[in-house]
Parts: sequence; structure tokens; C-alpha cells
Amino acid sequence: MPITAIHPRRLYQQVADQLRALIEGGEFAVGDRLPSERDLAEKLGISRPTVREALIALEVEGRIRIRVGSGIFVAPPRPIRALGSDAIEGPFELLRARAFIEGALVQEAASLATPADIDTLDALLLRMERGIHVSQETIGADRAFHCAIVGILGNAVLVRFVGELFDQRINPYFERLSSYFENNDTWGEALEEHRAVRNAIAAKDGEAAKAAMNHHLQQSQRRFSLNFGEGRSAEAPAA
Repeated sequence: MPITAIHPRRLYQQVADQLRALIEGGEFAVGDRLPSERDLAEKLGISRPTVREALIALEVEGRIRIRVGSGIFVAPPRPIRALGSDAIEGPFELLRARAFIEGALVQEAASLATPADIDTLDALLLRMERGIHVSQETIGADRAFHCAIVGILGNAVLVRFVGELFDQRINPYFERLSSYFENNDTWGEALEEHRAVRNAIAAKDGEAAKAAMNHHLQQSQRRFSLNFGEGRSAEAPAA
């Protein structure tokens, strides 16, 4: 038998494994409501974002259905979508990594920004403002804004790295999570956070730029952490 590399399982994947085993073992039948995020987090002794990542993974697989305002229910059996999940970072893990990395990079970029760099950021902000979110246009402008900031440093490797980090939001887990919480209102909030980053860079205030970037990515985590609004009804709504 060939020897293969061993990859450690991320915490959210371990939670998903446990819930999946309970469903397959008949602990929860089709249509049954699962415990709420809060209850699962308390019973497992982990954070709610980790539970949410696990639930999103199971929903993408087709194991459960999340009904905002009603709860989380076991879905009817169907062919499972194979995702190669060992290679997929959880959305919250990704956003935390971006805060560490982009916070440091924007602090340095603020000291080097030229008027032409600010003009580039302004043009991207205008594209973001005029677009209708969620769309490829607005997400593309968002990506270009973050990459343009790193581009101020004149290092193509860093630009590619930040772009690849951003592109992780295209993975199926991130897309499913954003489908619940991203809309024109949340996009308006994010746009103002981008403007705060731009203004700090224009003022050449590295500390303020770092704080603004961290605030933006922390707020992104907060928006994705809003309660699904589980109700108290014991019956699942119609599919």
C-alpha cells in the first residue's frame, strides 16, 4: 500500500465529522431539528464560529438544511457532494488570517502611497459604490482594492499572495455562508470600512490604516456571525 501524507483535520471538520456520524447512525432522523449553534458550542466546548463552519460544511454536502428563523434540520438522503474538504479553509479562519497579514501590509503601504496610488483606490471605490452586491463586479472591485493596497509596496509576490487569500472566498463554504448574510446593506457597511482604510492611507497614517483594515475584517467576521435566528418550533418548515 503506498504511503500518503497525513493532513491534520481542522477543528470545524472534526465537528462536522461528529455530527455527520450522529446523522448516519440514526441519532437524528430526516426532518429532525439539530441543537442550535449556541447549544452545540456549549456542549462541545468550542466557539460558535467553529460550529457555524461545521454546519455550513454539512449543508454544502447536502446533509442538513439551515432555515433562517426556524433552525437546522436533517435533510433527506441524496448523493453527497465530494469537496476535498481537507484543502478548504473555514471562512472565519480565512478572515482571521487576512486580518493579521493585510493589517501589517497596509501599515507599510501607508508610508509609501503616492497621489497616483490614492487615485487608483478612489477609482476602485467608485466601482464598488456603483455596483449591485453580491455580483462578480463588486467582488472583483473588492479584490482589486485589497491587491492595489499591497501593490503600493512594489512586491508582486505579496500581491499574488493576498489575491490568492481573497480568492478563497470563492470556495463553496464561504459562498454558502455569504448567501445568508451579504446584501446591499452589509455591502454599504463594508464600503464605508474600505473608505476608512483609504483615508488613513491618504493621510499616511500607518497605525490608523492598520486599525481600519483590522476593523473591516473583524466586522466581516461579525456579519457572518449573526444568529441564524433559530425559532422554537419543533417542526421543520417545508422545503
